[in-house]
Amino acid sequence: MNAQPPRSSLLRRNAAQTRRLGRIAAGTAGIASFLRNIQEAIGVPKRLTAVTAAALGLLIASPVDLQAKKELPLVPLPSVFDFTEGRGWGGALGLGFEYETAYDGSDEYESGIEPAGAIQWRNGNHLFFWEGIELGWRGLTAEKWLMQAGARYEAGLAADDSKDGRLKGFVERDSHIVGFLEFRRAIGKDWRNWVGGRALGGASDFGWLGVLAAGRRFGSSLDGTGTEIFAFSTFGTGTFITKDFGVTRADAVGSGLRETKLGGGYRSTGVQLIDRRHLTPKIQVIGSAGFELYSSDIKRSPVARKGHEIEAALSIVYLF
Repeated sequence: MNAQPPRSSLLRRNAAQTRRLGRIAAGTAGIASFLRNIQEAIGVPKRLTAVTAAALGLLIASPVDLQAKKELPLVPLPSVFDFTEGRGWGGALGLGFEYETAYDGSDEYESGIEPAGAIQWRNGNHLFFWEGIELGWRGLTAEKWLMQAGARYEAGLAADDSKDGRLKGFVERDSHIVGFLEFRRAIGKDWRNWVGGRALGGASDFGWLGVLAAGRRFGSSLDGTGTEIFAFSTFGTGTFITKDFGVTRADAVGSGLRETKLGGGYRSTGVQLIDRRHLTPKIQVIGSAGFELYSSDIKRSPVARKGHEIEAALSIVYLF
């Protein structure tokens, strides 16, 4: 998810802006240095380091602050979208750049530009939404509890997900429309900290996934912009984990890999960073970066070429 601010906003010839650019450049250089250290420690592709540093540098540079916005979002978290300005219809439309693994556990990385957008309708503390691959409802109770429920699309693993032929001979897994239920509970004032959980389930050949998470919001803005970081752990049934990391008998015959069936339980632990800013009152830039470390059982699977996964994304959207 990629975007660049107008050059005029970054190259305005006045002393204050020059000082601002100096701080941006220094911040971006520090981010790049920090990410290079991570890259050398765990073997992250160099292109991902550059993309993430540029994305975070751009977000730091965001020139618009809408603290005085009249209507507040449902909750002031950058990871929870509310484009309605408090009531009625709202939405966002734009483009996103994504850099991620080709499939869960892959050592192949791919990037691309895709449409980014959402359509929402809000009435009081209830909001109905379509956001990418999810369609659902979220609501706020007693100012401390956020609930979400709905359906989402989950694509199945396919042999052509690997451009290097690592999945050659695999039988394509079915794609699914699955249901989800999520809660978040604020800890302290203004959703500065929160804990939450999510359950995801579908047909018998899909299984169930559970997620436990805890996050913290940074910055003083209450309009949904700012920075948020959260840690999470995932747990799945044997069916869910095997569909992504297992090797069926048919897969083994076609690929030559050993037949592998995984049990249920602990799946992974990770951390996600999200930053959302206004470039103008009608344009937002949204960046994210994440790291996920898989369980020892998954690391031993022949499907998992790496024991961890890294992703980065940047989008620019127009609000309407």
